[in-house]
Amino acid sequence: MAKKNVLIIGAAGRDFHNFNTYYRGNEDYNVLAFTAAQIPDIDDRKYPAELAGSLYPGGIPIYAQDELVRLIKELEIEDCIFSYSDVPYQAVMNLSAEVNAAGANFVLLGPERTMIKSTKPLIAVGAVRTGCGKSQTSRRIIELLMEQGLKVVAIRHPMPYGDLVAQKVQRFATVEDLAKHKCTIEEMEEYEPHVVRGNVIYSGVDYEAIVRAAENDPDGCDVILWDGGNNDFPFYVPDLMVTVVDPHRPGHELSYYPGEATLRLADYVVINKMDSADADAIQIVRENIAKVNPNAVVVDAASPLTIDKPELVRGKKVLVVEDGPTLTHGEMKIGAGTVAAMKCGAGELVDPRGYAVGKLAETFEIYPNIGTLLPAMGYGDQQVKDLEDTINNTPCDVVVIGTPIDLSRIVKINKPTVKVGYDLQEIGQPDLKLAVNDFIQKNLK
Repeated sequence: MAKKNVLIIGAAGRDFHNFNTYYRGNEDYNVLAFTAAQIPDIDDRKYPAELAGSLYPGGIPIYAQDELVRLIKELEIEDCIFSYSDVPYQAVMNLSAEVNAAGANFVLLGPERTMIKSTKPLIAVGAVRTGCGKSQTSRRIIELLMEQGLKVVAIRHPMPYGDLVAQKVQRFATVEDLAKHKCTIEEMEEYEPHVVRGNVIYSGVDYEAIVRAAENDPDGCDVILWDGGNNDFPFYVPDLMVTVVDPHRPGHELSYYPGEATLRLADYVVINKMDSADADAIQIVRENIAKVNPNAVVVDAASPLTIDKPELVRGKKVLVVEDGPTLTHGEMKIGAGTVAAMKCGAGELVDPRGYAVGKLAETFEIYPNIGTLLPAMGYGDQQVKDLEDTINNTPCDVVVIGTPIDLSRIVKINKPTVKVGYDLQEIGQPDLKLAVNDFIQKNLK
């Protein structure tokens, strides 16, 4: 039989994992191209031969997604594999129609085809959207495991936007490792909160190699914690699956791919941000959980804020800088920084759009509904410089930083700054301690 010609539609993450686990070394298929979306400047490169395996000695080219129809026709593609996340169902099916009309099959690979089994007990934490509070949920679970004397190694959903060969397996144990691996701001936002707490976290490109390294981490490993990204389902077979939902976006848990799958896979569902959400919205989320996963245990939770210098905000003109992906493809209208500024009595939230430069100006054009917030975009050196210039161009009294990292360490800000933090806090029972104790009893006793 002739090999099937395949194109993988991705965004530098799930696409590479799907290739590595399902297509690499598979003689039945010929993967001729990747396309790239969502993340700036990740097209016009190659998935390198060193990672692609013996069937692809020249590597595999990566194109912009807007070239999809041309590629299907010119390369005689039979199967297009949709391989990125945090996408509304309407957009997924619009793309399916585009692929079908061009003459190809539109394929979604499921968890059983792409999950890897760890030799260590594994907890997976996911979310139905970007920005639900998955990372603080992961940190809370790690704290509970450490209280039991267990060595926990975290593995993060991929963000390989640089040299893919160098990023095959990455280990982060100190803040200095972030610079060593040339991390983007988006990567730092995920890794830094772990390492400042003394946890080791892995990431990269080849998740089979990554989990084997994590299992044999030099500092020891009793449990693997999968810290998922976007609203993707896990790369590993979980012994316990925890999914976070967000009542600030009620209904999204049943209308985004693959967030609904992640919700249906959950053993425990955390309803986060209940301290700042409307009661009606919380009820909608509760009913949707019960509709698709009635056997899941539901944990109520809040994300209380810490504000290091609240006195600088009251009555002042404030520029709020928030986590970038949460505002862009996550579609959140506000974040922790905005909530903190309002709680502290900010006199005015300054709109940065008229002062944005370079790639930050492009971000506002691509995502026009961001509003009077500044996303902390930093996928490359130029974007970091544009972020710095945009902050310093914006006329305000103080900058409220709602990102999970110390942004002032990365960019030089010419105004006073206020740092906002947030952690998960369960409300009543059941709680995550119940989930962790049950996991330990089943897997480590």
